[in-house]
Amino acid sequence: MAWLITKYAITAALVVLISEIAKRSDKIGALIAALPMVTVLAMIWLYMEHQPMEKISNHAWYTFWYVLPTLPMFLLFPFLLPRLGFWMSLGASAVLTMACFAALALVMRRFGVFLL
Repeated sequence: MAWLITKYAITAALVVLISEIAKRSDKIGALIAALPMVTVLAMIWLYMEHQPMEKISNHAWYTFWYVLPTLPMFLLFPFLLPRLGFWMSLGASAVLTMACFAALALVMRRFGVFLL
């Protein structure tokens, strides 16, 4: 139980740290948020919990593919924000991400990469 609490605390502290830095500097906050720290932490947690190397490797492999369809969201959101407000822009961005993910999954299936 202590291990689980430690994992939560470190992971949550990372998110809080990023948001606090972003309050002071948009660019530095975004740079730090763009780093794959959560993924790296997840791989560290998997390794420390003695998960098979194949599982850790698969985590990195699928993370790569799952990041790609999120990228258009970061272009759409700032465009919509002044026009629709925060919640509508966030919702529209989430819908776009889901559509991009579905499209990527269909395309990648043709190449033998099964994302769903």
